[in-house]
Amino acid sequence: MTPPKPAETQTATLADIAREAGVSAPTVSKVLNGRADVAPATRTRVEELLRAYGYRRRRAEASRSPLIDLVFHELESAWAMEVIRGVENVARDAGLSVVLSESAGRLTPGRTWADQVAARRPHGVVLVLSELDESQRALLLSRSIPFVVMDPAGDPGPDVPSIGATNWQGGLAATRHLVELGHRRIGAISGPSRMMCSRARVDGYRAALETAGLPVDQRLVKAGDFHHDAGYRLGLELLRMPDRPTAVFTGNDLQALGLYEAARELGLRIPEDVSIVGFDDLPVARWVGPPLTTVRQPLTEMAEAAARLVLEMGRAAEATTATRVELATSLVVRSSTAAPASG
Repeated sequence: MTPPKPAETQTATLADIAREAGVSAPTVSKVLNGRADVAPATRTRVEELLRAYGYRRRRAEASRSPLIDLVFHELESAWAMEVIRGVENVARDAGLSVVLSESAGRLTPGRTWADQVAARRPHGVVLVLSELDESQRALLLSRSIPFVVMDPAGDPGPDVPSIGATNWQGGLAATRHLVELGHRRIGAISGPSRMMCSRARVDGYRAALETAGLPVDQRLVKAGDFHHDAGYRLGLELLRMPDRPTAVFTGNDLQALGLYEAARELGLRIPEDVSIVGFDDLPVARWVGPPLTTVRQPLTEMAEAAARLVLEMGRAAEATTATRVELATSLVVRSSTAAPASG
């Protein structure tokens, strides 16, 4: 049997797959259900055929466990807790539990993760700052397990549902606030350049400077990694410059807290000597001294929207058109920003 043309992919049956693979229909069913009692070579052959035929289990046939899978590329306690809270809110109301996993800093989960999800048969998967490779997407699609990407690291593609935030607008608002206070030399500590949200925030920063007729000094733009240590290390570099910036926009609140530490180590006062703006509005932003001016990213609401969307996709009789949603960010002004000191 030759794998069918794309127009015919929806007519393939388990019997077709089994016959082509030279195995029984129950063996194909075991692969679909993530059962462990299938030889690796057989599993690989069946998965390849499922992908070639574009096989998708009908949603009415897909029995589900009372679970939502939540996948982080990396767990950061304060940031991740807001996301977990949002998914848990929706799961609890739907009578479901949340399975939490982390891919150890990789933007794409490992292969064993996809097999484990197939075995769990959750109602859906929410991936945070993560993405799937082609084989993982095919595996979930063949089992009719819907997935949504929250705060995608890169462009998820037109066929992948995603929930994000207005990162560019947030970077613009943060920098415009500093410009309006009278700052003319404004630094930035970004997140990783591989992440779309990080690039968008810095693009907003640049746009605000250019709109105000201020030059973008590349020496004042440092590439961080969204961790506290990067804010501290890069903050020291910026604040030790002979013509140091009078204000700094950081790509997230954790880096802003690192910058706080750097400023205090150098004997600089916040905001008298340097104004600081973060991004996220984590609970800790209100507790530090002075309280941090930051851009509120509605993390809990984003997570709730992603969980609701994945459940709606699971309830749909057929595959739905991919949805892309961006929730609004907003500037929260506190005490870490002020006009620059005269002279």
